[in-house]
Amino acid sequence: MGIFDFLGGSGPEKALKLKSKVTQKYGDPSTRQKALQQLGEMRIPEAVTVLLHRYTITVEPLTTDADEKEHVFELIKSFDKDAVAPVTEFLRKNEQATSWALRILESLLPESEVVTIVVDTLNSLSAQYMRDPEKKVVLLHFITGKQDPRIASVVLPHLDDMADEVKIAALKALGSQKHEPAREPILRLLTSGDTARRVQTAALGALHESGFGVQGYREKVEAVLNEPYYLDGGGLVQRRG
Repeated sequence: MGIFDFLGGSGPEKALKLKSKVTQKYGDPSTRQKALQQLGEMRIPEAVTVLLHRYTITVEPLTTDADEKEHVFELIKSFDKDAVAPVTEFLRKNEQATSWALRILESLLPESEVVTIVVDTLNSLSAQYMRDPEKKVVLLHFITGKQDPRIASVVLPHLDDMADEVKIAALKALGSQKHEPAREPILRLLTSGDTARRVQTAALGALHESGFGVQGYREKVEAVLNEPYYLDGGGLVQRRG
């Protein structure tokens, strides 16, 4: 008989049974903390999956919440490469705790491999409506400023997202890519009659950073220009100051 039989089930079964304790917001915190420690000692993928659910709740006091989440980070990191698959699966399937999942993956993998996971996840989310846009925004922020030939084409569809926060994050990510196929979609978004002012400002910023001209859209762009941006004689968006 193995150790997990004494704990009340096989390894995976025991890990899954501990989920209710891991996500227990009220009552004695030692119950939750003991469950976290037990999972950290199991060394099986299912334990990582259950540990990740600690990031889906917030407990009081916030200092305890922060300490426990950092402890979970260290526990999962100790699984080393065995944690990569369950963390990646969690990132793809859950709308919460995206920042924590990325932080864990960054601690375990080279940046190029994390970018691959993020690109694949963004690609799967491009046509998906999400009531809370935070996951898309966090993923877009992660790849902003990174140079990888796969990024621009995956970001581009997010200009059509229903959430302004996602559109703005996509525009910021596209600016540094200087991806020519993005020029017209950015201009169409900028000059659309139903585009919010803050999205227009982000679009102007993307055009400025990318160095794209406004050929074919000059009059429409002039009508929506706002400070600190202006058009120069060559049809390029410039920024004052």
